[in-house]
Amino acid sequence: MNAPSIIDTAWHPLATGCPPDWASGWGQDRYGVFVEFTLQEITQRLRWIPPGRFWMGSPEKEPGRYDNEGPRHRVTFSQGFWLFDTPCTQALWEAVMGNNLSRFQSPTRPVEQVSWDDAQTFLSNINEQIPGLNLVLPSEAQWEYACRAGTETAIYTGELTISGKNNAPALDPIAWYGGNSGVDFDLADGEDSSGWVGKQYPHTRAGTHPVKLKRANPWGLYDMLGNVLEWTQDRWHENYQGAPTDGLAWEGQNINGRHTLRGGAWDGKARFVRASSRVDRSLSYRSDLISFRCARVQS
Repeated sequence: MNAPSIIDTAWHPLATGCPPDWASGWGQDRYGVFVEFTLQEITQRLRWIPPGRFWMGSPEKEPGRYDNEGPRHRVTFSQGFWLFDTPCTQALWEAVMGNNLSRFQSPTRPVEQVSWDDAQTFLSNINEQIPGLNLVLPSEAQWEYACRAGTETAIYTGELTISGKNNAPALDPIAWYGGNSGVDFDLADGEDSSGWVGKQYPHTRAGTHPVKLKRANPWGLYDMLGNVLEWTQDRWHENYQGAPTDGLAWEGQNINGRHTLRGGAWDGKARFVRASSRVDRSLSYRSDLISFRCARVQS
């Protein structure tokens, strides 16, 4: 999908040339429009996700599909929103929170060991530090819409052929997953991956990788698939029966206080690293597989 022109004022909130007060930079490139903020010399970019509609969930014959990915349903976004172009990095987390509990420590890697409650504390803190920024967790529908970026296939580069539990060659250019996350892994405390079966490449130590090393999706979003799972605002539901069709978070009835995560992770089998894959964890659950990225709804 081609990026709309910056002069198209019908969809674009910065077309008037007036960025928000909190912005430290903004512009347009081949992926579309972006805006940035800077905190303690750490700059984070957000991408504009235009309004539109899409099919949420997976078709019944998609390889690797689980029943909780259906029924497939149409979701319409009447307005666009902003989304971090990467998961929250450890550098940004430290600038906001003053600590870093991540297992795989380096400033450019995603922060992990973050619970849903921790993410909410981060949001409260950063919004206090940068007035008007007003970040939130994306809804599950926002997350999938942004991940797909106008595509309808299992991954945003096309169909996914799963050749083994940890072997799906089409994932290699766009995602860190169980088949390749030990390739060029450069930290001493990696997970022992020697026993992982059916790997795309041989490796013995695995973990997260710095953001932006894999190819972005058509809207300029990196690491939407693989590397780390990402919290959404939605409470967990076992399927999409009765799901909202306006893109808002599905708060509704909760099952055991659990919320939804998307995207698959560095240890993930190939079937979990698809645009429609979804899992659930409790609000206080922490793991070196779990992070988040932030959204901002245009007002």
